[in-house]
Amino acid sequence: MASYLPLLVASVAAIGFVGVALGLGFLLAPQQFSRLKRTIYECGMESTGGGWRQVHIRYYLMAILFVIFAVEGIFLFPWAAVLGEIGTFAFVEMLVFMSILFFGLIYAWRKGAFEWR
Repeated sequence: MASYLPLLVASVAAIGFVGVALGLGFLLAPQQFSRLKRTIYECGMESTGGGWRQVHIRYYLMAILFVIFAVEGIFLFPWAAVLGEIGTFAFVEMLVFMSILFFGLIYAWRKGAFEWR
């Protein structure tokens, strides 16, 4: 249990810091609410139109593709660091994994996921 003591102290300190900061903000902030203060604005300008707007699916596809390739790219670094220790079998497995990613990239490219029309 003694090895968890620094973790407990850090957790209590972090929670205490957040609590004190929120409490001071609540106590020191001006509490004058008005209708003008509660109006919605965007980037300092009054918003126009409704709050609902359709977004084209290609934005979501691009975001998903970015996340997939970024996360899979992160997996390559630890693998490359221990490549000498894990042997040929792991190298072949990574080649299969990267070929699946490559064919996924080609598929997305052919479907036009990277074109902004």
